[in-house]
This record gives sequence, C-alpha cells and structure tokens, in this order.
Amino acid sequence: MSALICLGEPLCELNAQPDGSFRAGFGGDVSNVAIAAARQGVDVGLISRVGDDPFGRDLCQLWQREGVSADHVKVVPGQETGIYFVFHDAEGHHFVYRRKGSAASQMTADDLPDDAIAKARMFYSSGIGLGVSSCLRDATFQAVATARKNNVAVAFDPNLRTALWSLEQARSVTHDLMQCCDIALPGLDDARQLTGLHNPEDIIAFYHDLGVKIVALTLGADGVSVSGGDDVVTIPGTPVQAKDATGAGDCFNGLFLANYLRDGDILNAAKIANSGAALSTTGYGAVDSIPFNHTL
Repeated sequence: MSALICLGEPLCELNAQPDGSFRAGFGGDVSNVAIAAARQGVDVGLISRVGDDPFGRDLCQLWQREGVSADHVKVVPGQETGIYFVFHDAEGHHFVYRRKGSAASQMTADDLPDDAIAKARMFYSSGIGLGVSSCLRDATFQAVATARKNNVAVAFDPNLRTALWSLEQARSVTHDLMQCCDIALPGLDDARQLTGLHNPEDIIAFYHDLGVKIVALTLGADGVSVSGGDDVVTIPGTPVQAKDATGAGDCFNGLFLANYLRDGDILNAAKIANSGAALSTTGYGAVDSIPFNHTL
C-alpha cells in the first residue's frame, strides 16, 4: 500500500513560451504533489478520475513513468480530462482553466478506495478539490474522515482559487477541514485572504488554534516559516533565476511530506523542500522542473 495517498484533480498543461508557442505538460496540484513525493523515493498513490481521451491517457502514462500508483484512478468513457493554460507577464504567471464538468470534478464518495486510505501513512488533499465541485468536496471530507478513523495523518494545502468559489465560502469550508488536519501547508497570500491576518506568526498560530499540529507556511521567494507547535523557524529563500513558478508550492508540499515521512524531522523536511521548490522555478512547467532526490 502507498505511504502517501493523494486525492484531487489532475490536469494537462499548455504553458506559453517566449516565442509565442505553447509547451505541453502536466499539472493539477495534487498530481504534482504525488510526483514530487515519488521523485523523493516515497511510495505514492493517487485517487482520481480522468476522461477516456488523449489527455487522460497521457496522464496515466505519466504516473506510470513517475512511479505513482494509479490503481485508484478511474478512466471514465464519455467524460473529459481538464486542461489549463499558463501565461506569463511582468507580474508573474497566470492561469486560464478549461475544467468545468471534468471527470475528476464528478468524483463522489462512492469512488473512494476506503481500504487504501485506511492503510496509508498519510492522506493529502487541497482546497482546489474542495472548490471544484460539491461532490468532490463531499468525497474529500469523507476521505479525511476515513483517514482519521484509521489514525492516518492528514495533510492539507488550502490552495485558494476564488475563480472556483467565493472567498467567504472558501473560508468556512477550508477552516472546517483544517480542524481535521495534522499538517497544514498554506501559502502566505492564500492564508492572508483566508484568515484575514497579515503576520506569518499570527497565521501559524491561527492554524495551530484550529488543531493543526504542524504548519509549514510558504513565503514565496522569502522561504518558509515552519512550526511544530512551539517556536516558529523561518528558512530564507534560495536565490535562483526564476523563469516559471507554476507548481512551486506543490513541489514544496511533495518534498516536505516525503522527507517528513522518511524521518519525522520537520525542519530538515522544510529545508529540503524550500531548496527544491526554488529549483523548480528555474524551468517551465509544473512537473518537468520538479527535482529528484539525488539532485538535492
């Protein structure tokens, strides 16, 4: 069985290049996390659905190459796999999605492999899964309940997308799920909107007050602040020549969880993940630039 099992929506990516062409790749935050953890040598499984189309088949081939178990990914005839575009300008990267009605968005609690969740060491999901559809939201809460019932650690990234749902609804639902989490992996911009707080230490205290044991608050180019419930330690960012920050937060999450599963050292996990996420911004695309264990 998988040490880490992830639930969410995979996507195919078309990333705008400086010459005006589009570079094909893969994405979907939870799939990115699964691949990042697998590249660290952890046994990882994915729970999802894809359409029986070229995009879905390409994703299945990707997971096979990356060593991510897709035993619990359903290929659904007549349904479509979501795609997204990445555009770049002076303010950073911007996303345009084509995912409405995707196969993954129609996942329900009946699709969940309860036994696989119960036998994992850790379960991971994100706020995107909560916002994509009500049925995927219900499935996520059910999966978390199964994990907790079986003493499986729960890790969660709120990953706010206000294009999917209102900030008010995101706050309410995300905070409800956070009360069931062991590890919170918020990004600073998302956390400021969701909590209404500005200072990183106040945000970390907010999540601890919800019951979260470990908080790793990513600060973009400024690094990460991490806490196991006592002191907050801030690890500075790694200077790099960044080209594309697509998936950098997902890369951090996968590396952090993989290394924490390996030895339980949250500070070491944060240092490795911080460095790896920075390296991932030096190339284009969410997946191709994720570093392997031997390169860190």
